[in-house]
Amino acid sequence: MFRPLDLVVRYWPVFKKPKGLLAVRMDGIGDMVLFRRALDHYAPAFGIDKQDITVLGCASWGGITSEVFKGYKCRIIDEHAFERKPFYRFKEALWVRKQGFAVAVSDIFFRKALTADSLVWFSAAPLKVMSKPYISDATKGEFSYYLSESVRVVDTGPYPTHEIIRHFDFVSQLAGRSIAPEAPRIDWRNAPLTVFDGPPYVVLNFGSNEPGRRWPFEAYLVVANRLLDLGYRVAFTGGSDAERARQPEMRRVLNRPGVIDMIGRTNLPTLLDLMKSALAVLSNDTGPAHLSVALGTPTVVVVGGGHFGSFVPYPPEATPANARFVYREMDCYHCFWRCTKRATKEDVFPCIEAVPVDDVWRELSQLLPSK
Repeated sequence: MFRPLDLVVRYWPVFKKPKGLLAVRMDGIGDMVLFRRALDHYAPAFGIDKQDITVLGCASWGGITSEVFKGYKCRIIDEHAFERKPFYRFKEALWVRKQGFAVAVSDIFFRKALTADSLVWFSAAPLKVMSKPYISDATKGEFSYYLSESVRVVDTGPYPTHEIIRHFDFVSQLAGRSIAPEAPRIDWRNAPLTVFDGPPYVVLNFGSNEPGRRWPFEAYLVVANRLLDLGYRVAFTGGSDAERARQPEMRRVLNRPGVIDMIGRTNLPTLLDLMKSALAVLSNDTGPAHLSVALGTPTVVVVGGGHFGSFVPYPPEATPANARFVYREMDCYHCFWRCTKRATKEDVFPCIEAVPVDDVWRELSQLLPSK
C-alpha cells in the first residue's frame, strides 16, 4: 500500500545543497530518555553545530521536547498514523525529503523497518548511518532492503546489550574514539504544583501500557500505607481507563489523610513537574520510570524478565546511586514478553507478580531520609 507513495517521496527532486543531520527516534518515552545524553556527542562526532541537528520524534513525548531537546530542532510525528495512514505517511515523509539533510542517522536496535528505516531512506541523505537492528525471520526482508541502501551500518553488539551501552558505542564508533556511557539525565523546568504544599510525598506510578508489567495494585497499596505511617504523603498517578478503575479501591483502602489522587490529572509535562519535586518515585517498568531517574529523583523500578538487561536494569556504569531495580529472576527470562505462563493477556506477568513487597520496600526505604 505504501510503496508507490514511498517511491514518489524518495525520488522527489530537491535542489538545495545537503545540510544538517536528521536523528530518527521513532520509539517510546523510555527509549528516548536512554538515548538523550548520547545525542549531545553527535555534533562533535559529525563535525556539525548542535543547532543543525533535527530530532524526528514521536507524539508520545512531543509535549516535552522544548525542554528536553533545548538547542536542537525537533519534528514530531504521530508514529501510529505514520504506520497506518498512507497520506499522513506521504506528508511527513515528504517533509523529511524536502529538508535536504546531509546526514540521516538511526541507532534504534528494536525498531520497525517501515517506520525508522524508511524515514532515513526518505531523506536521501548522502550519508546514511544505521545501527544493526534486532532481526527476526519475519523482518529479515524489510531490513535487508533498507540496510542495503545505507552507507554505513554500525554493529553495537548482540542481544541483550543494554540500550545505553549501544547508544554510546554507536557514537564512539562514529567519532573514532571511546565515549564512556553516561547515566540518563534530562534538564527540566521548576514549575510548582499545588500538591507541593505539605509533607514530602512519594509518587506511585502503578500503570503501564502493557497490563503484564503492572505490579499488583494491592502491593502498591501496602507500600502506600507504610509511607503514610511514616508521615509521608503518597501521590498516585496514571491516566488510562485501567488506572481510573482503581480509584474507588484506592479511596476505600487508603481512607486517611496524605493521599494525593493525581490519576487522570496530569499530562506529560505536569507529570515531570510532580516527579521532579517528589521525595521518591516507585514505578513499574514504563516510560515515567526512566524520566524519574533522569530527573535525579530517587527511583525504584519493579522489573520483569521480558528483555532483561536491554532496558532495565541499567548497567552499573550508568546507574545513578539513587536508582534501584527490583526483580526476582526466573528461568524463563528473555521471553521478549511472549509469556506462556499467564492465562490471559490482561494478567500480570509471573515474573512481575513474583516480586515481593518487602523487597521493594527495602529498596525504597533506603532512599528515604532517616527518621
